[in-house]
Amino acid sequence: MNTLYYGDNLKILRDKIPAESVDLIYLDPPFNSNRNYNVLFKDESGQESEAQITAFEDTWHWTPEAAQTYHELVTDSVPAVSTMIGAMHEFIGNNQMMAYLVMMAARLVELHRVLKPTGSLYLHCDPTASHYLKILLDTIFGAENFRNEIVWKRKAGRGETNHAAIRFGVSHDVILFFAKGHLTKFKRQFRANNQEYIATKFTHYDDEGRCYRLDNLTSPSYRPNLIYEYKGYLPPPNGWAVSLEKMKQMDEEGRLYLPEDRSRRIQRKRFLDELEGETVDSLFDDISPINSQAAERLGYPTQKPVALLERIISASSNEGDVVLDPFCGCGTTIAAAQKLNRKWIGIDITHLSIALQKYRLKSAFNLEQKKDYKVIGEPVDLASAIELAKRDNERYQFQWWALSLVKARPLGATAGSKEGKKGSDKGIDGIINFVDDKSGKPKRVLVQVKSGKVKSGDIRDLVGTITRENAPIGVFITLEKPTKEMIKEAATAGFYHSEFWNKNYPKLQILSIEELLAGAEIKMPSTEVTFKQAPKVVTTKQFDLFSNTDQEDTF
Repeated sequence: MNTLYYGDNLKILRDKIPAESVDLIYLDPPFNSNRNYNVLFKDESGQESEAQITAFEDTWHWTPEAAQTYHELVTDSVPAVSTMIGAMHEFIGNNQMMAYLVMMAARLVELHRVLKPTGSLYLHCDPTASHYLKILLDTIFGAENFRNEIVWKRKAGRGETNHAAIRFGVSHDVILFFAKGHLTKFKRQFRANNQEYIATKFTHYDDEGRCYRLDNLTSPSYRPNLIYEYKGYLPPPNGWAVSLEKMKQMDEEGRLYLPEDRSRRIQRKRFLDELEGETVDSLFDDISPINSQAAERLGYPTQKPVALLERIISASSNEGDVVLDPFCGCGTTIAAAQKLNRKWIGIDITHLSIALQKYRLKSAFNLEQKKDYKVIGEPVDLASAIELAKRDNERYQFQWWALSLVKARPLGATAGSKEGKKGSDKGIDGIINFVDDKSGKPKRVLVQVKSGKVKSGDIRDLVGTITRENAPIGVFITLEKPTKEMIKEAATAGFYHSEFWNKNYPKLQILSIEELLAGAEIKMPSTEVTFKQAPKVVTTKQFDLFSNTDQEDTF
């Protein structure tokens, strides 16, 4: 079954994913390409580098974990990998770049293991680290299995201006394409034709009105077996490009241009209506990045266009194949794989990303957790929820997971980070939008999550918050069971009356984690018009999960 995993992808790859079970891997590992290039090579004691880390803050540092992983690579890996990573360490030293390469090397070894002999890997990165990553991939996959360095033009116009005085603007990403071996699958891809090319080349019409261009029919090199006369036309010096039998077939099908002057050569007719398109090469300059107005935009800072993933998946897999994304973020790979009828596996280390993907799968494909796919690594009972809440520095992980139980949008979350919004949140952790009148103006359910001790004062505070924010409903999610005083306090808040549904809903609702795991839901008007819905598989258009009228809490 299609599966989302929450957790460290290295551990999940080692423990959960069998060898040679995956057909295609796409990964876009987190890397802060906006950071000054030199800062990456500063020693970990440098305060400037510490101050600039805002996301994935504990991922790419030379920590004891990075040192341990390095030790494992140089002592337990195959000789080529241990030698290469050791040489890189001597050259680069103990810094963020080396930590990044060590952590990536360990994962690339596992990703190579889980690929089928016919499988491929596409690693999306930027020019800051692409040269190092290619060396790692050459070592792990074999230089002979390198297929392409794809350049995706992700910006138009001037590109970056931060370093305009010392370099050209950076307007592209790099995608490194490697095969597991010589049996790898690949299907040529096509893009829209260049209209100028069509206008200048396709200038002829046959008796049936079909437009065509003329093409050379001579062999590029000397072929004695293809030197023959056809209908009085002498062969070119190197011979024809096709055999006599093929020449006759093309003539019968009206695919030959036979000039009246038999001293001239026969040419091939290329019909416009049979043109598949322009062949896609290693420069992807026809897929635009996601702008602020794009229909598929989810607010994830490193989100890639669905069209980019569709091209990769179409080229290197077949329907029914398994596609894996070990850094699946907002789930673009998963969405593209689902649309193209592939099986999929996604792994991410934040509950925010897993929640985002669940919303996306529901909106775009009407997929339901447990029925259509599995989520492994999330709490499944009260004991595991308590365990998540107790983890050091995991406050926001619990909060994001709890909000996903009621499909609430996290307020002020930083996508890709393990930290939530800094500063005052005004007592609000999440929001659910709904429309309840003909004006179409969204109303908000305010959600607060508590993983520690709770008291009746918390309920009074939330009542004050929903009054101040003019919200019709407030929801208090608690890990502990609510006290009788809390329940009584909530009851005094009264009801919200929906004119549209002609129904009353409790204005303040308390839901425990235990109740939510058992299937409890918020009593509120339908949220079907809350999110911008994606067409069901028909197009790549996705929904804007985080669209709202408040600028302050943009995701």
